[in-house]
Amino acid sequence: MLNFPRWKVWGITLLCVFGVLLAVPSLIPANVMAGMPSFAQQIRDKVHVNLGLDLAGGSHLLLEAEVADVSRQRLESMEELMRRELRRASIRIGEVSTSGGQLSFVVRNPAQLGEARQIALAQSQGGSALSATQDWDVSVDGNRIAMRQNQAGIARAIDEAMGNAREVIDRRINQLGTLEPTIIRQGSSRIVVQVPGMQDPEALKQLIGRTARLEFKLVAPLSEEQLRSGRAPPGIQILPYVENGQSRPMAVQRRAMIAGDQIADARQNYNENGEVAVAITFNSAGSHRFARVTQENVGRPFAIILDNVIISAPNIREPILGGSASIAGSFTVESANQLAISLRSGRLPVELHVIEERTVGPDLGADSIRLGVIASIVATLAVILFMLITYGRFGVYTTIALILNGLMIIGIMAFFNATLTLPGIAGFVLTIGAAVDANVLINERIREEQRRGRRLLDALETGYKEAQTAIFDANITNVIAAVLMFYFGSGPIRGFAVVLMIGIVTSVFTAVNVTRMMVALWVRRARPKELHI
Repeated sequence: MLNFPRWKVWGITLLCVFGVLLAVPSLIPANVMAGMPSFAQQIRDKVHVNLGLDLAGGSHLLLEAEVADVSRQRLESMEELMRRELRRASIRIGEVSTSGGQLSFVVRNPAQLGEARQIALAQSQGGSALSATQDWDVSVDGNRIAMRQNQAGIARAIDEAMGNAREVIDRRINQLGTLEPTIIRQGSSRIVVQVPGMQDPEALKQLIGRTARLEFKLVAPLSEEQLRSGRAPPGIQILPYVENGQSRPMAVQRRAMIAGDQIADARQNYNENGEVAVAITFNSAGSHRFARVTQENVGRPFAIILDNVIISAPNIREPILGGSASIAGSFTVESANQLAISLRSGRLPVELHVIEERTVGPDLGADSIRLGVIASIVATLAVILFMLITYGRFGVYTTIALILNGLMIIGIMAFFNATLTLPGIAGFVLTIGAAVDANVLINERIREEQRRGRRLLDALETGYKEAQTAIFDANITNVIAAVLMFYFGSGPIRGFAVVLMIGIVTSVFTAVNVTRMMVALWVRRARPKELHI
């Protein structure tokens, strides 16, 4: 027991001091921190415990995907893919149609019908004839080949689109600097978004609800009669062009020159006329394609399209070879910055609609924090009183370990910028109440060894050694339960599991190592002849 090396004393002491220092920024009130030097505020910004939506208030949105939008996009992508693959195989086609939710085309040379069908089958199976899953049903009627999406393929596409949409929303919100949003899927076509501290759901909706599908397309010449009728020939589409607050139809080629997935960066800036604009930088493939298309179409107008609305239609005065472009329109600085964030984070693969929104005020959170603090203090004082009455000096050591345990939980959460929710406060209170279990086991085991007639040092050594097995076994099962809650749970359940896991680690450390160090130092210094527990 007395063999407690100096390096271990220093190691345990430094760990405790480090954990306490990490907890300090989260314990200082915001009004006090506002009057402190800037470096202290910067430290708090980097190391502090975030409060969840139920404590800090914020915005709650429930988004639902437009499932039909996924099918339509897949249909357009398959049309472009089949055109490219058939052209590569030198197969001429005609009368391409996408009506009725299916893609159909006529093979001009009947001798090439079998080869065209094999290409269609390969693309219906993810581009590989060896694939076990078939997302499209392929049928042949005369010289016409038809491809229709089946339910299994649509379900897989929706699942993939929702997964990608969740990632895009996460990137967009994090670029605002808002910490610890909760973004989880609900069912097959819904996403729940909770952003603590953000009290403006309208700004949140504008940011994450924008599909941000940016396209550059060449303007197609159509007569005024065709534009008014809304009927466009194959390969042409009519879209609204908003200019100076007025909307009019404009025809563009259906095939895009550049798409949003070829954008490497987007930033809000000002153009040469002093107008608010968004500067776009293309990736290498986009730069090459944009340069080639502008070289081939000097003098022609092209449309800049955002979410199927034309926002600008300038002329190509000269080849654009720098791999960048600037979009100007009826932008404010805020709207241009939001568009830049949307473009940087990637476009939403599916259109999302807000079906529920709530603004949670901080009042309930303030009451929860106050009551949680009161509950923590009452629980801690009750445990301390019990330990002092029952175990005397060893109760003092347990009290010190208990206080260090609470501070280290807060410090570790602050280090990882974890979020504290109302269930997290419950987990904290539970951890405080159960933190002394290990010390009770140790103290009772020491008492038992004394009753057996062991000497003081032998009783201490055996008590700590024998109790450790039971302590670790009991806490390992708790850790397993916490890990399972974190893995399979979401939202509040995860918050509870995080605090519980951290509390288990810190309570075992403080109960076993810290108290043993204090007991060893006391025995080495005081050399007691007998032990009263």
